Amino acid sequence: MPAFLNEPAPPAGRTVLVGGRIVPLEEGSDRADERPRRTILVAAGRIEAIIGDADGLPDDARTIDLEGRWVLPGLIDAHIHLSMLADAGRGPVPERGAEPIRAGVLGHLVGRTLRDLLRHGVTTVRDVGAHGEAVHEARQATRYGAFAAPRTLISGRIVSATAPGARFFTEMYREADGPDDIRRAVREQVRAGADFVKVMTTGARSVELEDPGPAQLTPAEVGAFVDEAHRLGVRAAAHCEGIAGTELAIVAGVDTIEHGFHLHERPDLLERMAATGIVLVPTLDFLHHVAEDGVWTPELTAQGVANVDHARRTLEAARAAGVTIAVGSDGVTADGVGREIGRLVAGGCSAIEALRAATAGGGIALGIDSVVGHIRPGQRADLLIVDADPVADIAAVGRPETTALVLRNGAPVAGTVLERDPFGGAGQAMTVATPSARTGSSVS
Repeated sequence: MPAFLNEPAPPAGRTVLVGGRIVPLEEGSDRADERPRRTILVAAGRIEAIIGDADGLPDDARTIDLEGRWVLPGLIDAHIHLSMLADAGRGPVPERGAEPIRAGVLGHLVGRTLRDLLRHGVTTVRDVGAHGEAVHEARQATRYGAFAAPRTLISGRIVSATAPGARFFTEMYREADGPDDIRRAVREQVRAGADFVKVMTTGARSVELEDPGPAQLTPAEVGAFVDEAHRLGVRAAAHCEGIAGTELAIVAGVDTIEHGFHLHERPDLLERMAATGIVLVPTLDFLHHVAEDGVWTPELTAQGVANVDHARRTLEAARAAGVTIAVGSDGVTADGVGREIGRLVAGGCSAIEALRAATAGGGIALGIDSVVGHIRPGQRADLLIVDADPVADIAAVGRPETTALVLRNGAPVAGTVLERDPFGGAGQAMTVATPSARTGSSVS
């Protein structure tokens, strides 16, 4: 995967994390407040062992004291648009007479978002539609040490039929018509360095000229998209709103359904998703933005209000059917994952279910759950340490002020213990003690 090829090397040596309580997200785990403190040994960027105490650990290991804190896998945002800042009104808007924005500035803004994602505890993201080369460029910069960032999987341009949405997102869609052109579009994204590919099977609720009801592609076109993606060894994601396009995507065998909020109308499709392992990424938070922000057209706002109800009913039906859920903010900034986790809980998920969707569920959606999304020996040491029990207080997850420490491939990259506020705020500096009798060092 290009995402893994662009990762910086893990730190040398071994690190021991002692005194933290691992939040029990595995199936059948007990409550978090009943779990004892554990010691996690990290080496070569991976979790080497999890033991009950620190006895017998390597004398030369660096020690990080997590006493009183809780440990989770790093969060995964399975649906984000890193380069859509301007479209979402979050990018720079020059004042009259100011210098126009240069082409390379967007890549720097994407880099800022990636760094900020780490502060929110996010260690892996899946960009599901990028403008031009900005996301590719920012990811490549991390390979050469420009800055720390989450692992970034990229779809490149979204494959779409000739449709009104391409007029709104000219740099983000690749219009294709007919099975052969669809296959070429898939190959183009893989050629550009995509980790997976995405297709629009329906219109988008954020475009007033599109009707999300009918399918935008034919069965042959959707089949060609999925077949070509899987033939080339990459996963296939599908933007799905209306049920007609959603059915085409599920029948064709896509790997993830993005949005899919009319699925409650078709229990048979949910059962098929559960049986075949297709993951649902419900993106509830963005639906609320459309319904509640007051910045969309009256027609889109009314549609958004209806879709919030559809999405709530689909989440309930998907959980009952046993469909795997993954967290996707569908946003452009770093704070969306925390909100989306809260939306899942408000929609009926337990805290454990919501956290599982933000970790293991995301790993499954991205096809990399063998290396991320869990705290197990052999997994990448992507870890989130928070100051409060997230089972009792779900709001403790996804907020910089409660994110004590984030490890990415075993390297400390963010968190309050790494930050010092020069103006006397609450941030505390990481302190490295003098070597102990064990010849290790202690980080508190």
